[in-house]
This record gives sequence, C-alpha cells and structure tokens, in this order.
Amino acid sequence: MLRQRFTKIVATLGPASSSPERLKALFEAGADVFRLNFSHGTPDDHKRRVAQLRALEKEYKHPIAILMDLQGPKLRLGAMAKGPVELKKGQRLTLDLDKAAGTSRRVPLPHPEIFQAARPDGLLLIDDGKVRLRIVSHGADTIDTVVEVAGTISDRKGVNLPNLVLPLSPMTPKDRRDLDYGLSLGVDWVALSFVQHANDVAELKKLVAGRAAVMAKLEKPAAIEHLDEIIEQSDGIMVARGDLGVEMPPEAVPPLQKCILAACRTLGRPAIVATQMLESMVHSPTPTRAEASDVATAVYDGTDAVMLSAESASGDYPIEAVTIMDRILKSVEADPLYRRLMDASRREPEATTADAISAAARQCAHTLSAAAIVTYTNTGSTTLRSARERPDVRILCLTPSLDTARRMTLTWGVHPVQTEDAHNFADMVARAVRVARQQQLAKTGQRLVITAGVPFGTPGATNILRIAHV
Repeated sequence: MLRQRFTKIVATLGPASSSPERLKALFEAGADVFRLNFSHGTPDDHKRRVAQLRALEKEYKHPIAILMDLQGPKLRLGAMAKGPVELKKGQRLTLDLDKAAGTSRRVPLPHPEIFQAARPDGLLLIDDGKVRLRIVSHGADTIDTVVEVAGTISDRKGVNLPNLVLPLSPMTPKDRRDLDYGLSLGVDWVALSFVQHANDVAELKKLVAGRAAVMAKLEKPAAIEHLDEIIEQSDGIMVARGDLGVEMPPEAVPPLQKCILAACRTLGRPAIVATQMLESMVHSPTPTRAEASDVATAVYDGTDAVMLSAESASGDYPIEAVTIMDRILKSVEADPLYRRLMDASRREPEATTADAISAAARQCAHTLSAAAIVTYTNTGSTTLRSARERPDVRILCLTPSLDTARRMTLTWGVHPVQTEDAHNFADMVARAVRVARQQQLAKTGQRLVITAGVPFGTPGATNILRIAHV
C-alpha cells in the first residue's frame, strides 16, 4: 500500500463508514489513519471498528493507525421552560446556577467554572457564536449580560468563552472511562480536547503511560498563548480550525494555522489540519472549489495530514471524499512551488549528532537522486527527524515495534514497515535494500540513503549514514 504522496489522510469513522467493505474501500481510496470520535457511538461500535481495522491491517500487511478522539468537557445551557427563545439586540439576560428552566430573562448555566472565570466586558458565545452576549457584571452564581448579536437560544446549546482560561480539567469522568477502554482496544493515538496549557497534556500523558501517542487539539485561543510548551509536551498536534473559528475572528485562523504548522515542524511533531475541509461533500459528490483550495493551502503550509470528519463519518459520499482529497494532495505535491516552499521553510538542524545525520541524509538523497531514505528506529524519533527535513523522496521507516510503525503512518512522507532491527552493518544494508525492493520503493540500480544508530537497537542513538546500491 505505497501511497504516491507525502501528506497523509485521516478519515473519521461513523455510521456511513463502519462496514468491513466501506473500511476497505476507504483504505484503498487513500485513508492512512482512522479516527474514532468518542463524542459519538457506543463502546461496542468502537470495539467492532478496531477489530475490523486490525483485520484490514493483516490483509494488506501494512500498519494502520487508529486515533481515538476524547470528547472533553462540553459547556452547555440548561433547559428552557417553553422551548426556544428569541433574543433581541440590546436586551438584558441573566445566566445563573439555578436549575429551574430558563425564560427570556434568565437562563440556567450549570457550570460553576464559568462563573469563576467570568470577567466584566467578557464575551459568552452561544450555539457556535450565533448568539453573542457581553458580560456586564457577575457574581458567585450569576452573570448579567447584554445581547450584542441577536438570535435564538434553546435547550442544551453550546457555550464558548473566548480568551478566558477556565479552571477546568480537559479530562471529564467520561473521558477517563473512554480512555481506559480505548487503550484496552489498542488505539495508537489519543487526541485531547479543550487543551488550555501544557499541564493538560502532561495530565493525559501520565494516564496513558506510553501505551499510545498523545495529540493535543488546539481549539482554544488560550492554548495559543502557550503554543510552544504544548507542542513540546505533545507527540502530535491537531489544528481544530472549526472550534478556533468560533472563539476568535475568522480572519485570524489562516495565519494562525501557518504559525502552528511552522512551530510543529520546528519541534518535529506531526500535525493534522482538521474540520470543515470538504464540508459540502457530506451531501454532495464533489467539493466546492473553495474547499479544494483550503485543503491545498494546508498542504502548501506543510501539514503532515489533513482530516475528514462528517464527510467520512456520516456523509453520503465517504469514499468520494477520500478519493478527491487524495487527488488534491497529489496535485499540490506535483507543483514545483510546493517543493520550493518545503525547502525554503527548512530550519537549521540542532547541534546534535542525530540532527546532523538527518540533515545530511536529506542532502545526500537529493544530490544522488536516491530512491528513498531508510531510517532504523525503535521509538520513531529518527524517522521524525528525517520527516522534519521534508526530503524530496519517501522515508522508509524500519522498526521492530509494531506500535511505532502504526504511529508513524501519520507522519509526512513516512512508509513504515515492521521488521527486525539490524544485527550488524552488513545486515543493515541488506535488510534496507530487501525491504525497499519488496515495498516497491526502489529498483535495481538505484541508491538508498540509510540512517541508523550504533550500537544497533539503542533508542535515540542515530549516528550512522550509509549509501547503498540496490
């Protein structure tokens, strides 16, 4: 299953994509990573999908990554007494902790954390920002607001507080139960919602204890203030543009996307650009030109992966959505501008042996027109360093760890294969050549650039670069 592109595709599973036939079709169409959204579905649903994906992995003899996405805290209004209420601009509205059903004058907001964080002149956004309330004053259990943007509110509508850090853990009791269950199923990545600072990620990593890689979802403006610390603490990043766009001006999201992706590349963390990428394909067999441009922009920005949400989970055209996304990625990567952008955005390597070897491997592969760069790795760190260089050839990741192979499927340009570690120099070259030919990455007469660490099998000891003839 050698992909003819560097950027990866993440497909969310749901009612439209849960049969073995659909999963196989999605994989063949180009999906590299499959997302289980724990905001929806039952434990049995997720268990069945994991089993189907592992069966597919065995059939194709190629690692498949499974990403579980934790729901996180959901801030919502309480119930209304007489159904939806139309709010008019300029009217006063009180939010309180009283559980009594809401009226046109007051609405229950059963989240004490919001009252602790509220500030005069702050904003409360209802229903993804369709209704906007400005805080006039607040107390321990009441918030008095004035309606700035009119609209309708109804039972359980979502609430957002831009630019406020809530004294709230991103891990709810439900998330902790889901996490234990997902890890028992053997998921490869865990995505954390509602991240506000690096300690949130550290909390999850402690619970995961190395059983999966941890991904921080950037959907809160507060997280951007601690961007480098969050990226440093995480194994990967998801740019959740839809949620970011609710809490900050739409025009701020595109440059922020570029900023996040650049920071991820600098720190060597894979990144996913997510939400509303081909939204119209939920009900249409083709995307809009603007959506195709949006996907292309993420690729030009250097993302590792792009993600489909409702398009593949509940849409009418899940296979078509993956297929057109695959075509967009290939088209962008064939553009000479894409290669110039990747080269121009390359950072200077750190003054370490491993970074020096990875940078030299990219240069050697380019100068010699090598077929591929081969990285021997246990943890994936060597492969991530090579991917950060954005070489113009694919990276064949050879690892004895199936867990590492699965996690690396998310990373730009990486084709992972589980195999024994090299025993000596001769075996290192022979194994790399053999696997590269088997995986159709190299032909007779071509060259490979190989990186590894001596002593063999020692994590984080990349110190060897070898040129091999196939």
